[in-house]
Amino acid sequence: MIRLSVIVKLINKTLQWLVTGLCLLTIAGCVNDDVSDLSNYISKVKARPKGKIAPLPEIKIVEPFIFKPAGLRDPFRPVERLDDPEDVDVSSGTGIRPDTSRRKEELELYSLDTLRMVGTLSMNSGLWGLVKASDGTIHRVKVGNHMGRNYGKIIRIEQDKIELMEIVPDQQGTWKEQQAALALTE
Repeated sequence: MIRLSVIVKLINKTLQWLVTGLCLLTIAGCVNDDVSDLSNYISKVKARPKGKIAPLPEIKIVEPFIFKPAGLRDPFRPVERLDDPEDVDVSSGTGIRPDTSRRKEELELYSLDTLRMVGTLSMNSGLWGLVKASDGTIHRVKVGNHMGRNYGKIIRIEQDKIELMEIVPDQQGTWKEQQAALALTE
């Protein structure tokens, strides 16, 4: 008498072989030696017109800048500047003083480092400078106008810069003149 467990094992082995055989037959049926459709597709892709490559962007030539340090402050020495020039006692001392009695111009409300020169304008009366304030407003200035918080007076306007002479506190109660400039930025 054959045991039931032996029969179940025999059936399981037979089923495993049968399933394996069916899988192999299915895989063998998928193999096709004819790859002409693939070859046709590849030849169509190769026959397409080639795309154009965009040209390289034009290289802008940057003009060299020659630094002329004559007459400029040594950048490695600390700046001796008071916070607000109006806090200085001007009653003592002699020599250069800002004219505090004159009416301030609009560009004197801005510090010089927040102002940018954006161009020039040639008119009948000469060359005018165009200055952009930090709020985005563009102002037209001429020689003799004032700008900046250090009583800066415009002494020269050129195509690429506006030169100023500022009056800054030197020591308690004394003032000195200091040259500054706005260079063309845009």
